[in-house]
Amino acid sequence: MEEIIEILQDLHPDVDFETCDTLIDDKIIDSFDIVTIISEINENFDVVIPAEEIIPENFNSAKALSELVKRLSDE
Repeated sequence: MEEIIEILQDLHPDVDFETCDTLIDDKIIDSFDIVTIISEINENFDVVIPAEEIIPENFNSAKALSELVKRLSDE
């Protein structure tokens, strides 16, 4: 999860990603950020996030993103 937090902090260094679970709901990250996050995850974890997984629940927190990466890595 630490690598995911680093990716998020590069985008928004002022946010506490360890506790925030409303990144989408509170409009902390936007669609451009999501594209960047997907690209970074693909590059760092060698995981492709399919279109059907690009939903707010998977991007609302660092924990949710971490769980998504783990799930996709296991497939």
